[in-house]
Amino acid sequence: MSLRPRSPRPRLRAFATGAAGVLLLGGLAACGSGDDGATAGKEGSAVSADRCQDNKAAGKVTYLTSYSYQASASIMEVLAAEKLGYFNDVCLDVDVQPGSGDTPQNAKLLSAQKVQFTGLAEQDVISANATGGKVLGLASYADAGLDILMTPTSVTDLKQLDGKTLGEKGSVPLAVQAMLIKAGVDWDSLKLVKVGYDPSVLPRGQVDALTGFASNEPKQLEAQGEDVKVWQPADYGVPGSIVTLATNPEFAQDHPTVVEDFLRAAFKAYQYCAQPDHVKECVGFVGDYEGPQQFDEQHENAVWTTEVQVGKDNPVPGKWGSIDLANVRKLADLMTRYADQKVTPEQAVAGFDGSYADKVIDASGKVVWPAP
Repeated sequence: MSLRPRSPRPRLRAFATGAAGVLLLGGLAACGSGDDGATAGKEGSAVSADRCQDNKAAGKVTYLTSYSYQASASIMEVLAAEKLGYFNDVCLDVDVQPGSGDTPQNAKLLSAQKVQFTGLAEQDVISANATGGKVLGLASYADAGLDILMTPTSVTDLKQLDGKTLGEKGSVPLAVQAMLIKAGVDWDSLKLVKVGYDPSVLPRGQVDALTGFASNEPKQLEAQGEDVKVWQPADYGVPGSIVTLATNPEFAQDHPTVVEDFLRAAFKAYQYCAQPDHVKECVGFVGDYEGPQQFDEQHENAVWTTEVQVGKDNPVPGKWGSIDLANVRKLADLMTRYADQKVTPEQAVAGFDGSYADKVIDASGKVVWPAP
């Protein structure tokens, strides 16, 4: 996880995901929507007439992505919900706009109701509210983030990094810093060097360790035939979260059915796209938004399958997609310990409300469709 804007990920030019990358999604198949996507898109087909009118009364709602158009969790399911007609099913007029990767700016736009929904990690919600923002976290797909550390395979203990050079992209993600300290690394002995977005600086020996995202740099190096060791903060008990969905609390109060049904459609699309038979179709939706000059199908497939797997490996307790307030409290403690931002657990949890997500997911973890 990171308290700063998530860095844009460079395009991967040669990554073969193969069957294994798709098979890892099988665990979510039972949570699927139960349709083939072809029957969706009839306005109001999933809500009552009164609920349809309430949703229409809110007018156009804007979703601002965390960064551009890509197959990341919190982005692809929204793109897919639009393409599959799920938003139309619940009478929502959704305008998807690409974000710049500037997380604080997204939070500011949400606070000012310039946009109605965006993707923010739990720690970003905490940070925004601690600095006067008005942000409400609605959902979470995992109690772990995507920030990781890579080292040569010769490193078998993180304490071997004492006195070594660590490459980072503007700042070391808080989760990685906490992992290193918890592992006994002498933090002050590390030589922090800002590097670009080419992860080959690690196998070339220009740095001894390199920060990155689980769904990007390790896959890129693998495609280049480079073998590196990936260190996950979650393995050291460090909390985190994947970028998920947030809104403005005043908007949620004024338009509760819009919030519920936005989640309903997005969750339905997520569960549809997580099924192996639908991955290629859904990744193709990203290409529709990006355009042929920017779209890299293999890269986007790698991003989606990896991030869904992180969600499977680090599930939120209770209902799928809901908020784990215990994890939020841990994040508040982490920020207080390792960042210069002090926030109490009570202050942190005040910025989240999992009730909207809980209403659209049944006890088995499936989306309630149509709306009751």
